[in-house]
Amino acid sequence: MTGLVVQSELNAKLATGLLLNEPMHKHTSWHIGGPAEYFIEPKDTAIFKKCILLAKELALPLTIIGKGTNLLVLDSGIPGLVLKLGPGFKDIKIIDTQITVGAGALLPTVAQTALQHNLAGFAWVAGIPGSIGGAVVMNAGAHGCCISEIIQSVKIINEQGQIFDLAKEQLFFGYRTSILKDDRSRWVVEATFNCWSDQRQTLAKQMKQYLAKRRQVQPQGYPNAGSVFKNPSGESAGKLIELAGCKGIKVGQAQVSEIHANWIVNLGNATAKDVITLINIIKNKVKEKFNITLQLEVRVLG
Repeated sequence: MTGLVVQSELNAKLATGLLLNEPMHKHTSWHIGGPAEYFIEPKDTAIFKKCILLAKELALPLTIIGKGTNLLVLDSGIPGLVLKLGPGFKDIKIIDTQITVGAGALLPTVAQTALQHNLAGFAWVAGIPGSIGGAVVMNAGAHGCCISEIIQSVKIINEQGQIFDLAKEQLFFGYRTSILKDDRSRWVVEATFNCWSDQRQTLAKQMKQYLAKRRQVQPQGYPNAGSVFKNPSGESAGKLIELAGCKGIKVGQAQVSEIHANWIVNLGNATAKDVITLINIIKNKVKEKFNITLQLEVRVLG
């Protein structure tokens, strides 16, 4: 099937919102990435389902993204159809101490909403710029907390367009991973969390402390994707990278942060090639000095 035929089919069946060769640097926190061949932000679950089924019908590779805070998109871009969860996936519903959140909702927004309802469990996410869907898939964590500690269940849509629930026990959470992390046939639509009541003053104080600590130890002012590597068991990736002599080194416009060595920042016009080269330098130096192979925490697309 030719590109023009695929484009015509997508336009005819999706009716609106389809973008061609959309620059992905607009949709990642690193501000890096080549074009998505076809790009759309589905406004609700019905359009999401239609896109999934269309991609299958047209034999298009399908990629789902959220806020793009944990992604490195290669300079060549992403073939096929890219879906970015839009405003229709940002609803937050509260019943007693339970919060149900759309996959596209931003973590700081969820933290603020929980605070307004005197609910504990989300204060630690206040400064994390990602979305709920990505946080669930990778079991996001910070300050000794992680998302799996409070999750009850997730609502999933699969490649057949079927929607169903998975309980926490079915997600097989681990350190920065879940059963969904490398699964390209099921995607998070929303998640439900079990919180608990606490005094607003106490929660606000906790949130303020978490935000202050984040500002103190993490780079500010340059586009980045947060921690690049997972912490090896019993070790700090940032400390290993620093001791291996990598702090501050540059490749093109990409630099290992001088504040936190496990962050790579975009000084202005970094390419994915710059970042990949820097990643390989870091891995080689840490392996040579400590005989430890660092594993990526960021997801590489393209």
